[in-house]
Amino acid sequence: MTSALNDVIIEALENVKGQDITVLDVTELSDVMDSLIVVSGNTARQVKALADSVVEDCKQAGFRPLGVEGTDVGEWVLVDLGDTVVHIMLPDTRAFYDLERLWSMRPGDLAQASADGDPGANSTGD
Repeated sequence: MTSALNDVIIEALENVKGQDITVLDVTELSDVMDSLIVVSGNTARQVKALADSVVEDCKQAGFRPLGVEGTDVGEWVLVDLGDTVVHIMLPDTRAFYDLERLWSMRPGDLAQASADGDPGANSTGD
C-alpha cells in the first residue's frame, strides 16, 4: 500500500511543481510510519498549494489523510497519511531542520556525530 500511496503523493507534488522531492524509507527507524517524503515549495502560497494537491489527490485515490498541520503559516506543512508522512517546506526551513539527515542517521551515528563535535548531534539542545 505504501508504494501506491507514495506514487499518488509524488504525482500530486510534481503537478504543483514541488522541488527536490525526497522519499526516505524509515521502516527501520519508526514504528508509526514507513515513508517520509520531504519537498520544497518556493513560497508559502506554493507550500499550501502542494499540501492541498496531496490531500485532494490522495482522497480521490482512496487514501484518507489523518491530519494536516501548518497551513495557517505555510512555512512548513505536514500531511499525515498514516504509512507516509509528507513534509512540505520553504527552502530555508528545510535547510535549517535538515530532516533528511536526521532521519537517515542510525542509532550509532548520533553517538559518533556527538563524539566528533557535531553541534547538531546534541539532542538536549544544550
